[in-house]
Amino acid sequence: MAKKTPPFEFAGLTIEAGKHVNCELEIARLYTHSPLSVSVDVLHGKHPGPVLLINAAIHGDELNGIEVVRQVIDKIDLNKLYGTIIAVPVVNVFGFIHKSRYLPDRRDLNRCFPGSERGSIAGRMAYQYFNQVVRRATHVVDLHTAAIYRTNLPQIRANLDNPLAKEMAMAFGSPVVVDASLRDGSLRAAAEAFNIPVITFEAGEALRLDPHAVGSGVQGVLKVMRHLDMLRTSRSKKVIEPMVPKATRWIRADYDGLLRSHVALGEKVSKDQVIATVSDPAGSSEVSVIAPQGGIVIGQQTLPLVNEGDAIFHIAFFEEPDGLVEEQVENYLGEAIEELDDDLKWGMTN
Repeated sequence: MAKKTPPFEFAGLTIEAGKHVNCELEIARLYTHSPLSVSVDVLHGKHPGPVLLINAAIHGDELNGIEVVRQVIDKIDLNKLYGTIIAVPVVNVFGFIHKSRYLPDRRDLNRCFPGSERGSIAGRMAYQYFNQVVRRATHVVDLHTAAIYRTNLPQIRANLDNPLAKEMAMAFGSPVVVDASLRDGSLRAAAEAFNIPVITFEAGEALRLDPHAVGSGVQGVLKVMRHLDMLRTSRSKKVIEPMVPKATRWIRADYDGLLRSHVALGEKVSKDQVIATVSDPAGSSEVSVIAPQGGIVIGQQTLPLVNEGDAIFHIAFFEEPDGLVEEQVENYLGEAIEELDDDLKWGMTN
């Protein structure tokens, strides 16, 4: 007789195997004495396995990850799930309500972990979330987008010196994996201090829903779950071998004015190529933005108004031929849409 999977204890609740429970977790209070609560879905599988935390909107204006979490939850069959999913679609509830990246004290929640029980509202939120949610997980997928007025090619960022994080990053299937150092105060850094591997998915821009970004995120999370043996492996498909750039660099504007981009996300650029033009609003002068070397565009500014020194293009440089990387990116973005079920094609049919 198969051994019965024990219940999962979370936030004072006892969740039996094969059950999906939603709870509201109070993590702070506002000056009005109103509670600030985070909605948490716990999906406890019929079979034992890892505890995967999938969270989004640590920055309240980053919406793609919220939709990724919703669609992943919708796809899970608890009878076939090995382990437990803790799903948090909106971590920074205050920022989400106000369409803002930040908290009421203008602090970035992703620079406040592991937080302080007696600190500011940002520190207290980080402390409660980290200790009540993050530390219950064995693995974490943290979903993000670019900041306001910027957009990111779907990509994974991880500390590749951590073998478990590297395995998750490669399993996700994103065409580009950036070896990103740990930043003090970030969820990644705080979790890895407790031996919890974290990968960060970056795709799209703030305050926008992008079907490529959402589709890529859903498929990537499911691939990580298969890698962790939380789901049975699906039918054989061509495995995307992610490419790790040897370096990345932001190209900055040398002139104030109106930016006209000549390249798109995922596009190959060559050394000395004119990738954009910055013009004086009156049209009296014009300056070209030149690529310092060949690479692939993995991020760019979407606002056409630029000041001198603004970061406008994020370029990744590879050992592999740029044409090969560009082709892989194109195939990846195409497959991210083709593989989606009809209910995932919201962005293409509405």
